[in-house]
Amino acid sequence: MPERWREPFASSDAVRRRMSVQRREGTAPELVLRRALHALGLRYRLHQAPVPGLRRKADIVFGPARVAVFVDGCFWHGCPEHGRRTHSVNGWYWPDKIARNRRRDEETGRLLSGAGWLVVRVWEHEVTGPAVGQAAERVRDTLAVRRTPAGHCSSVGPRRGRAVAQ
Repeated sequence: MPERWREPFASSDAVRRRMSVQRREGTAPELVLRRALHALGLRYRLHQAPVPGLRRKADIVFGPARVAVFVDGCFWHGCPEHGRRTHSVNGWYWPDKIARNRRRDEETGRLLSGAGWLVVRVWEHEVTGPAVGQAAERVRDTLAVRRTPAGHCSSVGPRRGRAVAQ
């Protein structure tokens, strides 16, 4: 007998099709935030694992500053303001799935912090309307913590492939 959480959970073929095309990268909230960051003059990498060997990718990566940005969907990551508490379809599945996502998010944050990265998490609802400017400024302010006044990245530890002066 298969484990219950591995059983198919789409309530219909239409739902199954819709869920199978759900984007993981380049979601609408992510694109909105990326445009706002770009308008602030910030440049970044997309969908990279910040730490080699970590099988998780950040949505937006500022490598030299070691800042990783994750744009979390309110439903999928259990937003305290907009995440559903009850589910009318497959109520046995969603609470466990969202709890696993939240545990993975917390673990990712701990692993990245332990490797010297700053993690910024932005909820989907934070990039709608005028709130996107506040989210982009929060990312910019986090980057400012890691950058020197001259605009160069501060020393946050040795980088791969570079000699460290003694």
